[in-house]
Amino acid sequence: MASFSEARENPVEQLWEEIEDIHAGMLGLAGSDMHMRPMAPFADHRTNTIWFFTKTDTDLVKALRPGSRGHFCVVGKNHDYHACLSGPLTAVKDSAKIDEYWNSVVAAWYEGGKSDPSLVLLSLSLDDGEIWASTGSTVKFGWEIAKANLDPEKMPDVGVHRHVRFA
Repeated sequence: MASFSEARENPVEQLWEEIEDIHAGMLGLAGSDMHMRPMAPFADHRTNTIWFFTKTDTDLVKALRPGSRGHFCVVGKNHDYHACLSGPLTAVKDSAKIDEYWNSVVAAWYEGGKSDPSLVLLSLSLDDGEIWASTGSTVKFGWEIAKANLDPEKMPDVGVHRHVRFA
């Protein structure tokens, strides 16, 4: 369950924890008419980078240009956490990163293994984002809605929203 206090006090730390707990999020190009696509994230919180395995012949890779920016949307595994993240998105051939994140699930997609000629990594270098941590409790949600309906001066307290920047 998403912690409101952590969302208020340490939103970036909470974000990395949530990313580590999910299997996939939605990745797309900012300003593009291409639909976002589900991608498995590999997070490097030390460098504020999210890595994705893909193939060189995908529409997403073909659409990349110098200066392209990506958007990555996260829904936490308990559905009480959401984030929209952005930053420069580039295609990278990095054997050290491939070795670092390679696993049996990734291997299933590449006939030639780590040396598959179509294998490429996407690097999303985060610089900006927004997070929302919400209550997963229907009782708390109902209570907050009832209070707000009884007092027009009250807003329901069902979550935390933060804008985050990455150094």
